[in-house]
Amino acid sequence: MAINKPVRITTPLSNVDVQKLKVGMPVLISGVLYSARDSAHKRLVELLDKGKKLPIDVKGQIIYYMGPSPPPPGRPIGSAGPTTSYRMDPYAPRLMAIGLKGMIGKGTRSDEVKAAIKKYKSVYFAAIGGAGALISKCIIKCDVVAYDDLGPEAIRRLEVRELPAVVAGDMYGGDIYEIGVKRYRKK
Repeated sequence: MAINKPVRITTPLSNVDVQKLKVGMPVLISGVLYSARDSAHKRLVELLDKGKKLPIDVKGQIIYYMGPSPPPPGRPIGSAGPTTSYRMDPYAPRLMAIGLKGMIGKGTRSDEVKAAIKKYKSVYFAAIGGAGALISKCIIKCDVVAYDDLGPEAIRRLEVRELPAVVAGDMYGGDIYEIGVKRYRKK
């Protein structure tokens, strides 16, 4: 696979933005993201089940599956590497149904999440695991906006500049992990 020049995208994302993204494309994401892991996702879906308002508006947004380390002096955040995405799979389709356009994490997704990505015109990005210290340099501002009691799993509003990721799952059903396995097995 040839390395392409990264596509620059800015949040919030629209359907038109998502339609342009294909599996394997490198992207540089700027704008506002939210970080949340499984405990926060569970609370968000519980609010939806009760018909209550969410503490964040997910419409057009990207959620980054990560729990940061404490910030070093002079930085808004510590290491900010991706966490394994499948733990959010029970909740992701519900959030896509109300407008979530993107997710950043690492690893494969369930068939239900892949179907929801297609149905709701969303996208799944992979960030490089083990590169949390480098990724944190793309985060220019970080504020806890919900569930402070969850510590590193609290929901954070992140302002990012050119956060690197790769399109791992597109709205056309493409899955970088499936493609990679098939290419490996052909060798």
